[in-house]
Amino acid sequence: MHKLGLTAILACGPLVALADPAAWIGEAHSVATSVPPKLLAVLKAEIEKGGPEGAIAVCSEVAPKLAAEASQATGWQVRRVSLRNRNPRAVPDDWERAVLEDFDRRAAAGENPATLERAEEVVVDGKPVWRYMRALPTQELCLACHGPRERLGEGVRAQLGARYPADRAVGYSVGQIRGAMTIRKPQP
Repeated sequence: MHKLGLTAILACGPLVALADPAAWIGEAHSVATSVPPKLLAVLKAEIEKGGPEGAIAVCSEVAPKLAAEASQATGWQVRRVSLRNRNPRAVPDDWERAVLEDFDRRAAAGENPATLERAEEVVVDGKPVWRYMRALPTQELCLACHGPRERLGEGVRAQLGARYPADRAVGYSVGQIRGAMTIRKPQP
């Protein structure tokens, strides 16, 4: 059983009671942890083939496709978000922002970022919704495109400037929370 905070965020509405939250939390955990390994495998292959410059396209094009495939296969709406987003579609909503800020506080207090997750049952627009997030810590592989700007290769800087002129997703070190997988599903 997952130990997760089931705290209501006021902006999202009241907590909704469920008979067995362990069932949907387990399902949510499974869905959220299924996408990152697939993305990492594609990223590694692309970096081996064409260097980190090619991996930028993977994150911008393949990652959303993997999330869409997971959404279609599971019935959960799956996406990635970040407080320092690169992709304008990765901006967190109020609930996601509050969870990401909580993840950062917990990591700063010594919790392992790789274990940070949150599940809540909330009411959104008058309808009960299951929400789940799992932190995505920065890995060594990520630093070629998300590390300190001055350490990024010239080709990476050029690609990022062309694709993401408002990029805020640099300056990370290994273990810092880069963002999170966020999923949601209306309750049946």
